[in-house]
Amino acid sequence: MANSKTDYDSGWKEIIELYLPEFIDFFYNEIYRFIDFKKGYEFLDKELSKILPKSATGGKSVDKLVKVYYKNGDEKWLMLHIEIQSQKQKNFARRIFTYNYRLLDRYQKDIISLVVLCDTDKHYRPNKFELSYPRFKLS
Repeated sequence: MANSKTDYDSGWKEIIELYLPEFIDFFYNEIYRFIDFKKGYEFLDKELSKILPKSATGGKSVDKLVKVYYKNGDEKWLMLHIEIQSQKQKNFARRIFTYNYRLLDRYQKDIISLVVLCDTDKHYRPNKFELSYPRFKLS
């Protein structure tokens, strides 16, 4: 079972590496329109592994981390954290939130987490992580 999951993940990773602009256009066209792919992009996966050790993420790893540039000419850049999720997971939204804030803390740049859900449960759509207490809310 582990080998089939590894093979499944490696296929997606290869697609993203070879066809990043087309991947973003197909799955996230509204974001694609703001990215200037002519300025290039950079995969930062090795940097990511330094921030998110396996023990801190329960053995999971982010599939791809990519630095891209805006079309409006600003020197500002953002990173797209791309995760391929093939099965329902209880604390998935929390895990994505954790990746996101660690990346924000490390790079001090805008982070967008893009997730492609490949499971068969059409009702499983984790899109929010929230902590709520009296007089405090993090969403």
